[in-house]
Amino acid sequence: MNENRRTFEVDETADGIRLDRFLSDVVPERSRTELKRLVISAQVEINGSAEIRPSHRVRPGDTVSITLPEIDEARLTPHALPIPILYEDDDLLVIDKPIGLVVHPGTGTTETTLVEALLVDRTLPASDDPARPGIVHRLDKETSGVLVVAKTSHALETLQQQFAERTVIKHYIAVVRGVISEDEGLIDAPIGRDVRLRRRMSVQPSGRPAVTRFRVLDRAADRTLLLVALDTGRTHQIRVHMRYIGHPVCGDAIYGSDAKREERLLLHAWRLQIVHPSPANPEPRRFEAAIPAAFPTYPYDEIPWPEAAGRF
Repeated sequence: MNENRRTFEVDETADGIRLDRFLSDVVPERSRTELKRLVISAQVEINGSAEIRPSHRVRPGDTVSITLPEIDEARLTPHALPIPILYEDDDLLVIDKPIGLVVHPGTGTTETTLVEALLVDRTLPASDDPARPGIVHRLDKETSGVLVVAKTSHALETLQQQFAERTVIKHYIAVVRGVISEDEGLIDAPIGRDVRLRRRMSVQPSGRPAVTRFRVLDRAADRTLLLVALDTGRTHQIRVHMRYIGHPVCGDAIYGSDAKREERLLLHAWRLQIVHPSPANPEPRRFEAAIPAAFPTYPYDEIPWPEAAGRF
């Protein structure tokens, strides 16, 4: 990957501010998270000497140099696709992601991704991974529903922080195999990469903490309709946890065995609440993606929004 060297002079207006904040001001196209990583990895010099402390305070007259890795544009080929937009402004856009659409390029991905479709007529801020500009969180290829994308570096950093601090409200609708007898449940089981099948995740003691809450909405002869809330956001979390308790998501070809009975994976990211990243108007915003026709009929609109993340 190519690199480029950029140099800046610190003036009076920046006296005493943190190095990572100074860099985010002069290199706004890169996220503060990436800039911190570059400082820690000795890619930043002040007056000719490496500085590895993001908290270092710059002073007027300092010369700050940074080596920036160039974004690998070859991995991202803009290509027009019809993308359902629920909301868009200068800071963010909210997608109703269709099933079958991959969010960003990765190993083994050959089809056009959501990121590449958005880049046709938008500029998205760079993240730590050049293949994921603007991406705050992900949904599986087979999962539909609400997905928020940042359009500025500030929005990217702010939204990533909200997800990291677990203040985002995320509700999913799922249909699982079998009848769950309890009305509500909590699954607290760590998730990691499956040692035998690398394309799968599994519950294992050495995994990362993962907490899923569910509430039964309706029961049928051989399946249960669930409202699901996430305390954490691990890869395939709902699918792994539901398989773990013996009730895999219907239509799941990886973690279940009845995929051929369904037209799709019956998992939908229904509701999302964030605090808007704009400093001028940091208000809570709620977004909802209509329940697809493949899901059971139910008075979903009567379900109230919760007061906090991880709750109902």
